[in-house]
Amino acid sequence: MNEVYIGLGSNLQQPEQQIRQARSVIAEQDCIVELRFSSLYSSSPMGPQDQPDYVNAVMKIATSLSAIALLRVLQGIENQQGRVRKSEQWGARTLDLDLLLFADQQIKHPDLIVPHIGLSERAFVLYPLQEIAPKDLQIPCQGALEQLIAQCALNGLEKLVS
Repeated sequence: MNEVYIGLGSNLQQPEQQIRQARSVIAEQDCIVELRFSSLYSSSPMGPQDQPDYVNAVMKIATSLSAIALLRVLQGIENQQGRVRKSEQWGARTLDLDLLLFADQQIKHPDLIVPHIGLSERAFVLYPLQEIAPKDLQIPCQGALEQLIAQCALNGLEKLVS
């Protein structure tokens, strides 16, 4: 079983509910066991600013699926929850599920890059990840999570009280 971290994000159609529903659906999948789940966080959008703020979280799972098979499962869940893929990068969406880390692997595949691109610069990923990851977590080719956090500004990130 591989330990994997998944980033969850939503800014449309009741984002907190979208995240909670995705968490349940992921945990119900064969070959997946939920290990930990972060608090929910609110953040400003990365792209166009004429869209609602995002709700983000990070989930730690154990799975026997390959990285590509897990990616396909996550994409299916996004589609089930109304995700419409557009050419616009960083646009509004009902659900975004990103495979952040897959064990200690580095993956370069046409459909998947792990560690996730930009992970080291995104407060909305790093802070929830820090909440549920071991203190000594190393991000392949990027360094210690603690060091990445020290170099990353909050940029308006707020933990939500649920």
